[in-house]
Amino acid sequence: MTTATLAVELLTEELPPKALKSLGDAFAEGLAAALAARGFLDEGAQTTTFATPRRLAVTITRVRAVAPDAEVTEKLMPAKVALAADGTPSQALAKKLAGLGRPHLATATLDAADGPDRVFVRTDGKADYVWLSTLAKGAPLALGLQQALDQVVEKLPIPKVMRYAKPDGYYNDIAFVRPAHRLVALHGADVVPVRALGLEAGRVSGGHRFLGRADLAIASADAYEATLEAEGKVLPSFAKRRAAIAESLARAAQGSAVIMPDALQDEVAALVEWPAVYAGTFDRAFLEVPQECLILTMQQNQKYFALADAAGRLEPRFLLVSNLATDRPEAIVGGNERVLRARLADARFFYDQDRRARLETRLPRLDAIVYHNKLGSQGQRVLRLRALAKALAPQVGADPAQAERAAWLAKADLVTDMVGEFPELQGLMGRYYALHDGEAAAVADAIAQHYAPRFAGDALPEGPVAQAVALADKLDALAGLFGVGAQPTGDKDPFGLRRAALGVLRILIEKRIPAPLPGLVDAAFAAFDGVAAVKPDRPALAAFLAERLRGHLREQGYTANQVEAVLAAGLDRVDLVPDRLAAVKAFEALPEADALAAANKRIVNILRKSGAEAAAAVDRALLAPGAEHDLWHAFQGLAPEVDAACARGDWAHALRALATAKPVVDRFFDDVMVMADDPAVRGNRLALLAGVSSTMNRVADISRLAR
Repeated sequence: MTTATLAVELLTEELPPKALKSLGDAFAEGLAAALAARGFLDEGAQTTTFATPRRLAVTITRVRAVAPDAEVTEKLMPAKVALAADGTPSQALAKKLAGLGRPHLATATLDAADGPDRVFVRTDGKADYVWLSTLAKGAPLALGLQQALDQVVEKLPIPKVMRYAKPDGYYNDIAFVRPAHRLVALHGADVVPVRALGLEAGRVSGGHRFLGRADLAIASADAYEATLEAEGKVLPSFAKRRAAIAESLARAAQGSAVIMPDALQDEVAALVEWPAVYAGTFDRAFLEVPQECLILTMQQNQKYFALADAAGRLEPRFLLVSNLATDRPEAIVGGNERVLRARLADARFFYDQDRRARLETRLPRLDAIVYHNKLGSQGQRVLRLRALAKALAPQVGADPAQAERAAWLAKADLVTDMVGEFPELQGLMGRYYALHDGEAAAVADAIAQHYAPRFAGDALPEGPVAQAVALADKLDALAGLFGVGAQPTGDKDPFGLRRAALGVLRILIEKRIPAPLPGLVDAAFAAFDGVAAVKPDRPALAAFLAERLRGHLREQGYTANQVEAVLAAGLDRVDLVPDRLAAVKAFEALPEADALAAANKRIVNILRKSGAEAAAAVDRALLAPGAEHDLWHAFQGLAPEVDAACARGDWAHALRALATAKPVVDRFFDDVMVMADDPAVRGNRLALLAGVSSTMNRVADISRLAR
């Protein structure tokens, strides 16, 4: 069966840059998947995605002109209806087959042989049915591509649909991300006669608006990319265009470091079809403004790339990516320099104006900002944060007065002009303004860092004051929103509480803060005393934190059994969890681990089923000589050793010591009947097992390790 490369392109008005990459991927992958499902792709077919500001396109190699014939199986009717009492086809089956154009299949006996064009009996798992197997002729590519195009265009991840009229129409009856002007569909050198968005497919594309030809005939699907590059001055591959921009930026930087976040690179690649990089400058006086403000101004407002020296200091130069390659870029550079000068002047104005008022004088304005309709204003929240940060300070080793001061000022920059222009700078600008006001460095740093961690893998607050305020900020959000019933549901988390919970846990664990988590939750809810809308739900919040901790630990590479074994002891000291997990992981590798875990599980089950039958303490006089006495004696020696090891945090030593008890534990269960007929003996043995279980589970519930 003949195959050739297929090229499909939609030429449009300028597409939204932030959505271009996802639109291009969805268009290409969707068409390839739809054609593969219809049998048009030969083995080894390769898909290449193209996306520019004015086009979505794809080429797929080894595409068949006609799909292969396929066997189609259709369920007709229950066998008890289709067959007469003697097993021959009934009138109902004959009528059904005639309606399907297969009257010749209503023979005296049903064909059970393999192959198409036959009727047979088979169960569907519940009852016997009569099935019809026929051979469907392979569809031509034009039909398959039309179906695939209709399916993919309908399901593209369009952020906002635009309605417009056909080229010769009067009504806005076409809905797409942007008006489409041309459709290219080539199989080899042949046009595939399909339609999409009111357009008939052809071979004519369009080149660069200024550098290429408006009408660009594509000779064949294999020539699509090369033709656009050579004659259209278009780099159609998003990935190649992005890489070319990165290389050009590095060359133009002349040894300086280019500040180029991935999101900006993606956006710029989505704005140009034939990228050219030029360098510009700005007045060095603007460097008096915090460089974060200048960088954001360049990136967000102008899509420029800032440059830094080897020490990370911003340079008074920038790089711009133009869609127009020219040997005389002076006019382009000059125009962009004038625009940037105005933008930087605005940033300097905001910075100068903000410093005219101390942060603390802005606090009354927070009363006018609603934090949550049931939890009051940002001003009321600041009062809670002050009290909570001060209460938490001793537990993290912070100065209570500094923690309270930092929490009081932490939200003040929300009402500054700079943060109003660039919300991403909240906290960071507060630090600059606090230092300008003469606040202590620890207070200023806490203002900047109290939002951290903002995302997975983000850095944690460094100093104790910052950690106290960060914990207060997150615990206040968790307690307040859980208290008003606004906890996350399913995949919806509008207030970022999963992130806040993980932030609390990471700070406690990674900064080794020995603060009991239940006490932190109590303190957070206590801050809402007097807020009628908040109904403290400690169990729900504790369960939420435990679930986030489970997920975090699983991501660190621990098994579900290891995590559950450690968390069974509770969440009192989450800072100790990693060490205990490491010890459990090492214990699980010991040859005695499986047997001890199984024995401990057996002990747990016996104690649970026995109820309150265990004696208050072990009576040594009731212990039988041999296995029972040996078990008691072994754990009399082990208990102090295990307790001492746990007290100094040497969890691994405690578990290694317990591993030595395997022989006496095994012999006890081989030789001793725990549930003896004599109530006194039975109670004494249960008390013995309770003591053994308590010692064995000092580090973790090792019964959870049983396979």
